[in-house]
Amino acid sequence: MNSNNETSSKPPAEAIVNAAGDDTKPSEASAPETAAAPKTSGEAAPTDTGNGPVDTAASERDQLREQLLRTAADFDNFRKRARREMEDARTRGKDEAVKDLLPVFDNLERAVAAAENAQAISSVIEGVKMVLKLFEDTAERMGLKRIKALGERFDPAVHEAIQQQETDAQAPGTILTEVVPGYMFGQRLLRASMVVVARKPTKPATEINSGANGEAKGS
Repeated sequence: MNSNNETSSKPPAEAIVNAAGDDTKPSEASAPETAAAPKTSGEAAPTDTGNGPVDTAASERDQLREQLLRTAADFDNFRKRARREMEDARTRGKDEAVKDLLPVFDNLERAVAAAENAQAISSVIEGVKMVLKLFEDTAERMGLKRIKALGERFDPAVHEAIQQQETDAQAPGTILTEVVPGYMFGQRLLRASMVVVARKPTKPATEINSGANGEAKGS
């Protein structure tokens, strides 16, 4: 009687095996499955416009290209405007110069008309001198100045020697004759003076021969 009671009180063998082999934790088995949370970042997700995601780099490239084209157009307009202003200034300068010279031309015409009916050549010369003086005064106001040459020391910066003349009357390098006058326009050389320059005379051949013979006799 006791043995049968002990046997019936023990759990079945299959129940022991199942209990030992089932290693599933109750918490894991009973935990419900949850969906993964979406990842977040600082960048906004590209929007779909129907033709695919917006290409940010292409958009920036187009904006930069448009800006460069606009800058190039502005620079081209500035260059054209500057060239036009320079041409206008040059034209105005020429107009002012010609306007200042018009009285000289008028007096030259009067001098020619007076010379045709003049009884004495002295009156014609006097009229021409007056016109020349008017031209010199007008040129000086414009900044045109004649270069001094006759009797001056030769200066290659403003003089051009077209001939040399041997002489003892002037020191070598002195300008003897002014063939064509030179002019300065402001601080700039407009035309150099064409001049004849003095040169030290060479010894005659007789003096050279006599000097050589004297040296030979003395030796």
